[in-house]
Formats: sequence, C-alpha cells, structure tokens
Amino acid sequence: MKKIAIINKKIKKFNKIIEVQGDKSISIRWVLIAAQAQGISRAYNLLNSEDVKSSINAIIALGVKAKYKKKFCEIHGNGLNSFLFKKNTVINAQNSGTLARLLLGILAKTENSVILKGDKSLSKRDFSRVIKPLNLFGVKIKSLNNKLPIKITGTKFLKPIFYEEKKGSAQVKSCIMLAALNSPGITKIKCIPSRDHTERFFKKIKIPIKITKNKKFDLIEVKGQKQYRAFDYKIPGDISSS
Repeated sequence: MKKIAIINKKIKKFNKIIEVQGDKSISIRWVLIAAQAQGISRAYNLLNSEDVKSSINAIIALGVKAKYKKKFCEIHGNGLNSFLFKKNTVINAQNSGTLARLLLGILAKTENSVILKGDKSLSKRDFSRVIKPLNLFGVKIKSLNNKLPIKITGTKFLKPIFYEEKKGSAQVKSCIMLAALNSPGITKIKCIPSRDHTERFFKKIKIPIKITKNKKFDLIEVKGQKQYRAFDYKIPGDISSS
C-alpha cells in the first residue's frame, strides 16, 4: 500500500543566512592557546557544547579569567607558564578526549600537581600515547594502566624532544606541540598527516614553526619559549555542529 503525505502549509520563500555553530576541535584549541597568550583574546562563534564548557572550566581552575559575552567569549591570558592554582587541583575533562590530552601538554611546565579525571567513558580510554612523549620532556605522570585519573607534575627543566608519531593522531601531535611552547630549543615531530588545526593556530600567532611535508609523513619543528600576544578569532562552522 502506498503512503501519501499531505502538506497543508507550505514554507514561504526566504532569503536568510544560516550560521552553523563552531567546530568543536578548533573551539577547544582556541581556549587552551588563548589561556597562555598575553592579553585579552576573543572568539566569535565558539561552540556552545559540554566539551567546550569543560575546557573553559579547566582554564578557570588554572587561574585564568574567562567570560562569556553576548557575541563572543573572552579569555584574559598572562603568557606562557603563568597559571596560578593550588597543588593537586582537580580538573574534570568530562567526556572530552581532545581536552584531556591537549591539557596535559599545556601543563608540562607547571610545578604544582594537577589531577585530571573524566567521566566513566573517558576513564576507559588509553592515554599512553601522550604519556610517553611527555615523559621524554621530563614531565612526571602517575597513572594506573595509563588511564584516567592522571596526576601530572610539570618541570621547569623541560627539554626539547624528537618524537615519531605513528598513529596519525592530531591529539598526540597537538599535545607535543603545546608542551613544546614552554620548552627551550626546537622540538621535532615526525608524524603521519592528520588534522592541522594546531599548526594553523601556531602560524596565526607567529609561533616559530616549520612544516616539511613528505608523501608519507610530516616533519614539524617548533621553537619554544616564544611569548605570543592575545588574538581574536572566528571559529569556522562545522556541519556536525549544525
């Protein structure tokens, strides 16, 4: 039997611009990078999601001032390695693997310990892929079976590293790049090509970065300890957020 759909009221023609909400991965990266800038950064079209809210809450816990305005989000950064927080501060990444892994990178030089936890789902995920390179930097990490909760204690004696990333993980690559911001010298990453959101941010804020592309891998070089100024950014829309 055929089914017939009857439409009583047709939608009239319209001429409107549809704004798609911001990309989640880029929104989280903006929050973490702006938190270490010098001055007030603003993001327009920041995604209004639980993962991004968790990111904002995380930097607030680290002593960074953040405000939601009517048309933008504002973050007051004080520069690299400027976080002020109590020892054993607890940060909950909820369900965001991107936040959890990248946050470990920006904590590489904080000598006060942070306890990072997540929800039941995130607590089952493997974090060895970021623990290994962070240990090479000199960061101390305590974890049971490489899973959350993780206790991280940074060091003021960070050292640049060479790391070969073989999984094509943008999260691992970004974690290393964020740790490299506070490291002296040049950190090098040989990696399988993956999303380049973090590389684009580094270029925008004029972090010394060199990228050499090969058919099978990218070689990324980041020169650390370069302070950068606050910046405004419009988060591009992502169809999955619509």
